Amino acid sequence: MNFKDLANKTLIEDNNIDWNDLGAGVKRKVMPFDDNLMLVKVSFQKGAIGTIHNHPHLQLSYVAKGSFEVTMGDDQKILNEGDVFFAPSNIFHGVVCLEAGLLIDIFNPHREDFL
Repeated sequence: MNFKDLANKTLIEDNNIDWNDLGAGVKRKVMPFDDNLMLVKVSFQKGAIGTIHNHPHLQLSYVAKGSFEVTMGDDQKILNEGDVFFAPSNIFHGVVCLEAGLLIDIFNPHREDFL
């Protein structure tokens, strides 16, 4: 399924969407989105890094599996399954995967650079 097929789609079956291998133990799967909202699954192998970065989008991330050392601005904390972090616009943030895991990221507006 290509990205155009996911735009504004209301019912999505996970097994119909391919993972995009980003290398270094990280894979991403873009789920449904519209102009204002996007859900993305990000899979990490133990030791994989989500490099420190920032962007104008609001980001809410749910730790669906595993354990992550999360850096948010000057703060750092270990988050585990069921925990959440919120990245306001333009704040520097990143993760180090301590135990193989999965993040569910929600962005507002959608990340054009992921398409």
